[in-house]
Amino acid sequence: MKQTLLSLLVLFNCLSVFAASRRGEVQVQPAFWWSGMEEQTLQIMLHGPGVGQSEVNVAAPGIAIDSIHRPANTNYLFIYLNLRGAAPQKFDIELRQGRRVQRVAYELRQRDHSVKAQGFDASDVLYLLMPDRFVNGNKDNDVVKGLREQTSGQEPDARHGGDLAGMTLALDYLADLGVTAVWPTPLQVNDMPSHSYHGYAITDYYQIDPRYGSNEDYCNFVRAAHEKGIKVVQDMVFNHCGSENFLFRDLPDSTWFNNRSVYKQTAYRIAAVGDSHAVEADADNAQNGWFVSVMPDLNQRNPHVLRYLIQNSLWWIEYAGIDGIRQDTYPYADRRAMAQWNEAVLREYPRFNIVGETWINHNVGVSFWQKNSPVAPADNNSQLPTVMDFPLMGLLNSCLDEPTNDWDKGLARIYEYLSQDIVYADPSRLLTFLSNHDTDRFARNEAQANQPHRYRQALTLLLTLRGIPQLYYGDELAMAGNKSKGDGALRMNFPGGFEGDKVNALTGENLPPLMRETHDFTRRLLRWRKGNEVIARGTLRHFAINQGVYVYARQLGGRTVTVILNGNDRPECLQLGRYAEVLPAAEATDVLTGRRIDLSQDCLQLGVRETLVLEF
Repeated sequence: MKQTLLSLLVLFNCLSVFAASRRGEVQVQPAFWWSGMEEQTLQIMLHGPGVGQSEVNVAAPGIAIDSIHRPANTNYLFIYLNLRGAAPQKFDIELRQGRRVQRVAYELRQRDHSVKAQGFDASDVLYLLMPDRFVNGNKDNDVVKGLREQTSGQEPDARHGGDLAGMTLALDYLADLGVTAVWPTPLQVNDMPSHSYHGYAITDYYQIDPRYGSNEDYCNFVRAAHEKGIKVVQDMVFNHCGSENFLFRDLPDSTWFNNRSVYKQTAYRIAAVGDSHAVEADADNAQNGWFVSVMPDLNQRNPHVLRYLIQNSLWWIEYAGIDGIRQDTYPYADRRAMAQWNEAVLREYPRFNIVGETWINHNVGVSFWQKNSPVAPADNNSQLPTVMDFPLMGLLNSCLDEPTNDWDKGLARIYEYLSQDIVYADPSRLLTFLSNHDTDRFARNEAQANQPHRYRQALTLLLTLRGIPQLYYGDELAMAGNKSKGDGALRMNFPGGFEGDKVNALTGENLPPLMRETHDFTRRLLRWRKGNEVIARGTLRHFAINQGVYVYARQLGGRTVTVILNGNDRPECLQLGRYAEVLPAAEATDVLTGRRIDLSQDCLQLGVRETLVLEF
């Protein structure tokens, strides 16, 4: 009963934001701020009928009005306050229109310097999940009156009911599995008529979607994750928003969105942004065209838009204590403006990390978007610390389906790709993965799921090569799926997360043998990797493919981990002589099985597609 009452109270608080805007009250974003931030200028956006026609006065110690921006739409007012030296306090923003005076309460809070903004790096493993499809922990928020789309069961593109309460319940499972960071797809309000479950059409940047819970629920989730040693990476979407966002429905002015706020489709040719031969029209279309018609494309070149987005990021970091950001469709936003955004976030939180979605299928194109890239102009630095290694994902999904030769098949393609890492400013800050919510699953069908060696070799590569690994929910259970039936069907429910599930991965109840085997293999490797400095910080040395076998090592401070993968569909007797520099002893332990491996012989017998992770 207590939980139900609390949920109803939280729901009421969330919906009050929507109700206030409909009653004509002034909406304030951000709702509060903090004293002592590095950035001393605060943009306060007021939205309400005719608020832009008001005279403004702020009388508070240490606070002064720097400037006021009145866009064409008089329903908006942007006040820029100078907070240099201002102490935590509550004060009023006075709005005067003739004899009518309205006072808007505001608060500068004391900063909380507890553990937050830790960042993430190659010592971590991220776990990507879709909240709506993960675990339904609170059925009371499945249906929220007043929102355009309601939870309606198991239809592929509908809301299914997963929420923050479910994510919190699953933290024990994730901690036991061995992941160190969780990345949920966006949790903010998506008050769209349909397909709102994925979260990428945000309609209020400052509110958690009430079908997931409340802002307070999110803070509690982050706090609970931290208590279990798990970081939280927040998915943000600054290239576009949902067409039901109040910023689009009631435009401040036509410059807030690209193409004068009129729909113009992008051709998705983001290579044109870094192409020295590209015509201006292609580069312009890539970053100024809209992703789709119901996702208006924000104009980050407008300084008021950019300040709004920067402050939104800082607000979530300070308020919820998140540890990193994943920025959606990164190259489609304005490159120079987003560089300023990166600098502002990292100036405030130096340990923080940001990864941008850079869906480009070759390493030169991905490198162009990483900070200090050797292939980008020095005067156009992206300032983006981490980029996503889509080329490696493609190789991991294809090369293990063919036998390896010594030149251009199978694992030889992984070797060849890694030999080109010189193109990256920092290969250790690449986000590596087997699949995600926008791609086919690593097991595209049941036949692939039933090839354990395929997943074992891919996961071993993912967790022992350079970069920051990311798993997609259900990878550890050999869940299969492809896009042939649409994204909604691809993003299936996590087993055990919903009422009536016969298989429960959270408890291990009724797990089929393949799920159990895959889960246990993943858990063994993840738990071994956790805290392993050799893998997180060690140098990577690899050998050219020989006998269809790929051998590489991670080395740090006299310690060595050597990985051996047989890429053949036949047993192989590997001649050990050429690998002496990564075999420092005559015996080692195979991490995957616990067996002692004798390396004193000239030849090491490998089984079909066998994988060894040797720790010395």
